[in-house]
Amino acid sequence: MNATLWWQGGIFYQVYPRSYQDSNADGVGDLPGLIARLPYLRQLGVDAVWLSPIFPSPMADFGYDISDYTGIDPVFGTMADFDALITAAHASGLKLILDLVPNHTSDRHPWFLESRSSRDNFRRDWYIWRDGAPDGGPPNNWLSEFGGSAWQHDAATGQYYYHAFLSQQPDLNWRNPQVRHAMHDVMRFWLRRGVDGFRVDVIWHLIKDAQFRDNPANPNHRPGHPPNEALLPLHTTDQDEVHDVIAGMRRVIDEFDQRVLIGEIYLPIERLVAYYGKNLLGAHLPFNFALLSAPWNARSIESIIAEYEEALPPGAWPNWVLGNHDRPRIASRVGPEQARVAAMLLLSLRGTPTLYYGDEIGMRQVAIAPGQVRDPFEKNVPGLGVGRDGCRTPMQWDAGPNAGFSNGVPWLPLADDFARENVRNLDADPASILNLYKALIGLRRQHQALISGSYQPIAAKEDLLIYRRAGESNSVLVVLNFGDDPVELVSAEIGLKGELLLSTVMDRTGEKIAGSLDLRGNEGVMILTPRTG
Repeated sequence: MNATLWWQGGIFYQVYPRSYQDSNADGVGDLPGLIARLPYLRQLGVDAVWLSPIFPSPMADFGYDISDYTGIDPVFGTMADFDALITAAHASGLKLILDLVPNHTSDRHPWFLESRSSRDNFRRDWYIWRDGAPDGGPPNNWLSEFGGSAWQHDAATGQYYYHAFLSQQPDLNWRNPQVRHAMHDVMRFWLRRGVDGFRVDVIWHLIKDAQFRDNPANPNHRPGHPPNEALLPLHTTDQDEVHDVIAGMRRVIDEFDQRVLIGEIYLPIERLVAYYGKNLLGAHLPFNFALLSAPWNARSIESIIAEYEEALPPGAWPNWVLGNHDRPRIASRVGPEQARVAAMLLLSLRGTPTLYYGDEIGMRQVAIAPGQVRDPFEKNVPGLGVGRDGCRTPMQWDAGPNAGFSNGVPWLPLADDFARENVRNLDADPASILNLYKALIGLRRQHQALISGSYQPIAAKEDLLIYRRAGESNSVLVVLNFGDDPVELVSAEIGLKGELLLSTVMDRTGEKIAGSLDLRGNEGVMILTPRTG
């Protein structure tokens, strides 16, 4: 399939705005700061910037509790700043993606204030209200993702409201057509303003069981795991009716030219692919998070790729994600050497890749002292290591004060290694992980096989993962060593003949390969080979 749409051939880059660049010394990143860093993003070579929420919010969950869907929170700037960002991004050839959070609002949103004001309010049914159980207590056993019951009692009206996350984040009732219309209008507001699409937060949560049945116990739950995992979310997520909701969002997206709908979905692959929708009229890209939790070895990764490729509906476009604002940093998950292998994997697989800010400079998970914890998840269930602050620390730009992020006190602590591991230093080092990312992105631009070429797995043993991206005129052979030991590969069957385009060690470009390949431990290579098959 030839990639003809920008989101198929492009590379997405997630910015956590609080942590990217502060322009006014308040310790929090903002839109003017992001505008100042657009030249870096163009130099890196990405195509689209996805922003975590920037809307007005009490910040109970740092922007994922929205009190106004059509404004900009003052901590990030003004609507004029947003308009300037969109203008500057488009002038730089960058697309801009907003984070849409339609599952829940803040409890301070005017809609919810009206909804909870009385049982007779016209917006009462915009949220999920229920009477308590006959013998007292919550309506059923549903649990919050952030710990405790998912039901909050409202003394004034005598009912409970449902919140899948914090009690300050009441869930909207997407079975109500008025809610759908209101959120569609929110989407149109931003699309008319020029945004290029949305990443939709927890899209698989939007519809809940109409009968409010109890969730069953999870037989595999173990002590030390988050308490909400004690139940299987059978009746609170991934309901059949959610696909009609997503199709409605897609119809709004399709009112505008060349826009994209991305869905956040943590589900097994066989259920994830349903979110492409009937006749591919669901999400363009249901986020594929399989690599975020995969055991980091060649056979596991090989199996995941095969399962995903097999499960994709005909014509569906794949995508891959290595990191985000909810999961530990890739460099800490797999180590610095394998982080380079992971970069080559991400940027050579078939489909649209999404990078997480700072992964391109090898940023690691930062240990957050108890007194510095900001994440409500960690505060609600302390001691389980679920905190997300460690992957949200400020971007490391240079060796100056606060890594060049802010002239004030950063909202989260910086990594101890920022004086060494930062954009300025790594940009000057030809063999750095930053320059590896730039080289990988450059190869995607240069070789169409890496965008629209087919994925052809090649049988390999032990720590090797081998596949070919076959284009019309040539192919790129990818060989990744997930182990510490060197490997000598000799096989006429896999076409070990051509020019070595890139090594993750950054020292073999142009090497001629003819029948054999010596691979160092923790090394990956890409070889340009004649078209076969």
